Amino acid sequence: MLGPAVPYPVGVTRVGAPAAERVWHPAWPCAVGATLSILRRGAGDPTFRVDPDGTTWRGIRTPDGPATLRLSSRPALGEVHATAWGGGAAWALESLPAMLGRDDDPTGFSPAHQVLADAHRRRPHWRVCRTGLVLEALVPAIIEQKVTGQEAFAGFRMLVHRFGERAPGAGGGRGVWVQPSAETLRLVPSWEWLRMHIDPARSRSVVRAAQLADALERTAGLPAAEVDRRLRSLPGVGVWTSAEVRFRAHGDADAVSFGDYHVAKNVGWALTGAEVDDDGLAQLLEPYRPHRFRVQRLVELAGLRRPRHGPRMAPRRHLPG
Repeated sequence: MLGPAVPYPVGVTRVGAPAAERVWHPAWPCAVGATLSILRRGAGDPTFRVDPDGTTWRGIRTPDGPATLRLSSRPALGEVHATAWGGGAAWALESLPAMLGRDDDPTGFSPAHQVLADAHRRRPHWRVCRTGLVLEALVPAIIEQKVTGQEAFAGFRMLVHRFGERAPGAGGGRGVWVQPSAETLRLVPSWEWLRMHIDPARSRSVVRAAQLADALERTAGLPAAEVDRRLRSLPGVGVWTSAEVRFRAHGDADAVSFGDYHVAKNVGWALTGAEVDDDGLAQLLEPYRPHRFRVQRLVELAGLRRPRHGPRMAPRRHLPG
């Protein structure tokens, strides 16, 4: 049975203890919930849970093994309290500052549009996260390609529940799971992908990414252009998927989700009052380099969405399962 969490000095962790703790004092009023929200794949994401009091739980497959990470923010004290369980606990706690945006530099970002300035004023402490975990970001991004959010999130949930594992320590009791390992993904048979409503084009891309997992993880720390080139060299990974990975795993504040069904329309509507296509989005965002993702995400966090007058796109029904 697990005992109580054991406190350690800031930055010091122990592996093999019931739990490891870290108290981090960020240099700014860290917006934990807003920063980490980009990592959640739908309200039912089994690897991400949020308690009513704002405590955040993540199931993470680190290079050292699975980990549960529990985070709570105490703004009045300028502290973020983190507790971790599992073989990857030390890695998770060491990576905490980057995950919460320590390495993000918003210097030079000056919203010229009033709507964007208002969104920025409401979220002044939000930062771009950097998990350093490429496959973790890439697998759900591939699953989300060219399908409705409902179908994508359902497919990801089924993949995690069927082939992932319960998060270690207290995470398992909270209902937190960890994504499947690269080794497991390589062995998922074709009919199982279909049962999860993940068609052959996307499942082949996931399996290929799993086969190259070690090389993909080594892109952490490389220049953004080189990361983009390497990601897009994979079959089935284009400009949209690359961006979705880079602003999560690499902390790329200039990555833009071109090719998204909603992003261009919503950003265009928020900034001009009219929907735009990808070309129009590129023109709108060009003055904001190297902060273009910052614009995209602030619009999302502010809940600025164009009015929808037609029915939602229905999920496909021709796959088994």
